[in-house]
Amino acid sequence: MSETRNCQNCHSEFQIEPEDFKFYEKMQVPPPTFCPECRFQRRLMFRNERALYKDTCDLCKKDMISVFSPDKPFKVYCSPCWWSDNWDPLEAGQNYDPCRNFFEQIKEVMLKAPFMNLITGYSSLVNSDYVNHAGELKNSYLVYNADFCENVYYFEMGTYNKDALDSTMITRVELAYGNINLFKCFKIFFSEDLIDSHDIYFSKNLSGCFDCFGCINLRNKKYHIFNEPYSKEEYESKLKEFRLGSYASIQELKKKVYKFWESVPQKFMHERHNVDVSGDYIYESKNAQNMYQARYVENGKFCQLITTSPAKDCYDYTEWGGGAQRVLDVITTGLQTDNIKFSSGVWDSCMNVEYGIYNVSSSNTFGCINLRKKQYCILNKQYIEEEYSKLRERIIEGMEKNPYTDSKGRVFKYGEFLPYDLSLYDYNESTASWYFPLPKEKVLENGWRWRAPAHSEYKPTMKSEDMPDSINDVKDDIVNEVFECIDCKGPWRVIAPELGYLRRFGFPLPRKCPNCRYKERLFRMNPPKLWNRACAKCGKAIKTSYAPERPEIIYCAECYQIEFI
Repeated sequence: MSETRNCQNCHSEFQIEPEDFKFYEKMQVPPPTFCPECRFQRRLMFRNERALYKDTCDLCKKDMISVFSPDKPFKVYCSPCWWSDNWDPLEAGQNYDPCRNFFEQIKEVMLKAPFMNLITGYSSLVNSDYVNHAGELKNSYLVYNADFCENVYYFEMGTYNKDALDSTMITRVELAYGNINLFKCFKIFFSEDLIDSHDIYFSKNLSGCFDCFGCINLRNKKYHIFNEPYSKEEYESKLKEFRLGSYASIQELKKKVYKFWESVPQKFMHERHNVDVSGDYIYESKNAQNMYQARYVENGKFCQLITTSPAKDCYDYTEWGGGAQRVLDVITTGLQTDNIKFSSGVWDSCMNVEYGIYNVSSSNTFGCINLRKKQYCILNKQYIEEEYSKLRERIIEGMEKNPYTDSKGRVFKYGEFLPYDLSLYDYNESTASWYFPLPKEKVLENGWRWRAPAHSEYKPTMKSEDMPDSINDVKDDIVNEVFECIDCKGPWRVIAPELGYLRRFGFPLPRKCPNCRYKERLFRMNPPKLWNRACAKCGKAIKTSYAPERPEIIYCAECYQIEFI
């Protein structure tokens, strides 16, 4: 039977269902003491996607870009050094002290074992130095959580894309700008939730369509504008009237399009080709509950940001896939990993890893930091198999008798993800600040760290109101200007490839910096939270990520199918 518990962090009630207990028993761990939302938030606090800093490699002393601010106490190596054989992670090893808390000892290893400057598959990157949480990229810039892409810029969350800019959560897409959630598409602009479509502008939830503008909920249509049919000649003539090269015109079109979308019923969740799933943005998955932005998952619960196939038998798993299985309360694992628990950054054929931070191609490790190609290690010290097994059991017993307790009285025993205090990043550097935005006062009240914003060395040379309205009036030397973002007031620049694509597409220069453009896309997406609502047509109870106060008209799957499919 199910059991109700109170979360250690937010103190709200949460349910542990019978199938949950079975999974925890299978994984040989106790059930959690934090609610699913707080577990997700805590994992995200161990992930810095977008806050990048200039620094110097602690080994070769060359300049580098890093996810660690220079004032952090850690050793950080540039990618060529970290992935080389010029250092040994076992040099940071130490003996386990049963008289002291285990997490305190992990902290000590963290201060000795060198961290990688960026979380990437370094050897698979070609002309893609400014990317993070990424691999298999070519000619890409400021790309995050992406693999197998070429010529992509200001992009996050996707695979197998080419010639795409300012887009989020797109897969197998070519020639795209300003989009959210596309699959198998070509030449798509300012659109959301499209499948198998091409030559689309300002449209939402289309499948098998081409040459459409400002449309929603269409299937296998062509030459439509705001859901009204036109002839080919009429459509092409009308398209020219929209003045897509003008920034002012684009902003007015967005307002008009968003208002039109809100007037049309929408399905209660974004999903496709699933069996027995719940959550939002779920695709090609089976028996997957409370998921968010997940593809190719089988037998999972409370998972997010899964992008590559497959992922199987996983709970509380955030980011990646690619052959991961038996995963519990982990962030960033993939590429044939198995039996990974309570860890941050584990990939490339790792097995039986617990409480690891950046373990690569390693197996049977416990509390190890920045480890490569090792096995039977505890606190970065290597043992023979029998010694390792006995010491692991001894440590687990010690974690139960002498748990870690933070400044807010939250208790961390074996079976919980790493304590907040071990996060490598301050809250507003971490990915948690994007999905769970909090003011400084609340962050400090929760006992977490906050980083004061650094002042940029760059000063704006052109204000947004002085930027050309039309792309036709932009000169080549615009790439030498420093602009002021109209939202955050921070400095930013247009890079040459970006200017080339904007001219090719015929779109104006943006007025926001890359981070604020991402924030705008993230705001357009539904959040990782479910509410109880009723279908606006039949009254059936549904769980949806559309909050009750939102203006959209929400249908259950059956009513949506009848009316639009």
